[in-house]
Amino acid sequence: MKKLLFIFCFLICANAFSQILSSSVEKKTIALGEVDHIVITINNLSNEKVSAAPENELLPFHFEEVKDSISQTQDVYYRRIEFAVFEEGKFTIPELEFKVGGKILKTIPYEIDVINTAQKTDQINDIMNNKEVKLEVTDYWQLYKFYILAAIALIALIIAIIIIVKYGRKSKDSPVVATNQTLKELDSLKKKKYVETGNYRSFYVELIDISRKFITKQYRLPADVLLTDDLVDLMKKNNTISQENERVVEDVFLRGDLVKFAKTFPDKETMEKDLSEITEFVKRSSKDLEFENLRKDV
Repeated sequence: MKKLLFIFCFLICANAFSQILSSSVEKKTIALGEVDHIVITINNLSNEKVSAAPENELLPFHFEEVKDSISQTQDVYYRRIEFAVFEEGKFTIPELEFKVGGKILKTIPYEIDVINTAQKTDQINDIMNNKEVKLEVTDYWQLYKFYILAAIALIALIIAIIIIVKYGRKSKDSPVVATNQTLKELDSLKKKKYVETGNYRSFYVELIDISRKFITKQYRLPADVLLTDDLVDLMKKNNTISQENERVVEDVFLRGDLVKFAKTFPDKETMEKDLSEITEFVKRSSKDLEFENLRKDV
């Protein structure tokens, strides 16, 4: 009898001073995505440290932990985990381990049944009726301003490219530019002193070359490849160059051919006169082009 009483007292004392783990799950059957929770409590800690999986990592894969809160006092460890499951079926929360001092405590396993409560015949209603909203001009601008600005920028770029391609090159080949460039070349020829030194051959070679390049560029005639006789015939048939300018070109070019083949030896006055007449011809060329443009318009 005394032995039984001793054993009974021993068991009471042991239970009084040992840690007690308890756990509970709110629902064993939940809807798809519904939030459920499990609560774990450990009593009689006596300042013992509790070790377990960290927050949001205690439950297995299929259980999406929504909230994991832990609190501990000298005697009680309390942990509440809110979770949801987003797949239909039966899922098990296995034994969860908690280490208290050198002791391992485990919860009991729980089987959770997850069901889909939605039916194919269920009617889905909007929370609110559709409301018609009237948009103002400023609203449309806010909606489409980036598209409008991009379209404007694209159109401006295309116009800029067309202008550059159409007029960019023409500016370099314009009548004024060609005239000024040729006048500079004639002035450079004068400064070479071919007239003063009697170097008539070099003088006429360069004078004719300058004149041919000018006619080619200014009048769009192939003067750089045609023989003098052919060029004169073309000028007369084309009617682009005035008769006065035709006469100057014909006289100077024919004399240049004679000098080139040593059939004539011009004097200083003739060379000066030819340079002067070619210079005036270049200056008068703009009038030829103006007349040609008027004739085309008519």
